[in-house]
Amino acid sequence: MSYRGRVSNGIVVLENPKALPEGTAVRVQALKEGKLRRKKLPGTAPDIWTKLLKLAGMAKGLPADLARNHDHYAHGAPRR
Repeated sequence: MSYRGRVSNGIVVLENPKALPEGTAVRVQALKEGKLRRKKLPGTAPDIWTKLLKLAGMAKGLPADLARNHDHYAHGAPRR
């Protein structure tokens, strides 16, 4: 069986912490470059991140301080 997780402050943290009972012995094998890899099957649609990346930088006419004052523009909060 295989479980996914990440190292946080030197401790392996599983994505689903209830996947294994407390005290279970495990063997950890790091993935290449320390990143979780997803296998892309031939002929499958691109994942959501690939689709979103195509939209990056396409919006025009936005306020220069949009990132900083997102809550102001989206919800009417006071500007920072």
